[in-house]
Amino acid sequence: MDLFLQFLVNGLVTGSFYALSALGLTLIFGLMRVVNFAHGEFYMMGGILGWFVTSRLGLDFFSGLVVVAVLMATFGWLVDRFLIERVRDQGEEPGILLTIGLSIFLANSALLAVGTAPQKIEGPVGNELVVLGPVITTQLRLFSVAVCALLIIGVHLLVQKTKLGRAMRATFQDPMAAKLAGIKTERVYASTFALGVTLAAMSGMLLGSVYSAQVAIGGLISLKAFVVVILGGMGSFGGAILGGLILGIAESMWGGYVSTGLVDIIGFAIVIMTLLFRPYGLFSTRSERA
Repeated sequence: MDLFLQFLVNGLVTGSFYALSALGLTLIFGLMRVVNFAHGEFYMMGGILGWFVTSRLGLDFFSGLVVVAVLMATFGWLVDRFLIERVRDQGEEPGILLTIGLSIFLANSALLAVGTAPQKIEGPVGNELVVLGPVITTQLRLFSVAVCALLIIGVHLLVQKTKLGRAMRATFQDPMAAKLAGIKTERVYASTFALGVTLAAMSGMLLGSVYSAQVAIGGLISLKAFVVVILGGMGSFGGAILGGLILGIAESMWGGYVSTGLVDIIGFAIVIMTLLFRPYGLFSTRSERA
């Protein structure tokens, strides 16, 4: 039982990062209907930028996180206005090809600029062990999970309680009616894409402080984010959170009891089972399925 609890806590920690990253993809993929294969590269850029502004520019972790958020939000806005907007009404295939090309460009640009060596981001708290009964974790992991939770709550409040959030929901439900109501839908799309990019980048910086920031991790993160979105249900905010936690726990249990070398198999097995028996996701509502 002690070992089970340890694996469970490890899975919840990893799942919180998956959930935060997948929220960004949920906004872009589930609501905007943009199949964003560059999502993992935005995550990677957040980690690399976080390492650069803290280790090279000397900023503290919180200031660095704010800088990364602002830079990546601006970058996401520009990507939507100058790239995504040009193919928005041309079907899914142009968007897929565009984001694949963007993914390759960003990954290779980062490779030329930084190299392949993992970069450690200095966290704001120590990495001392924390013993919670039979479970052992670290201060840094607990801090990172707390920040992920605060960001998730903040995004929920933004979408549900703010003028921008209402405009986002109106645009995604009926773009033409939103335009007739005076909503500038192109700005809403750009803001949503910028928010999704920012969430991925902040998740990358947080996880980079727990493990390390790596240039080559983008492809794997994209796959896991798509797994979470498919598992939770496209467009489902709560589904992305629960899907991320389920994936994190499943990987932890599989790695602990079966094999750490085959831990990525469990995510794809879950996706196959979900597509076979509940193709709209485990937590999608009737309106989201419609």
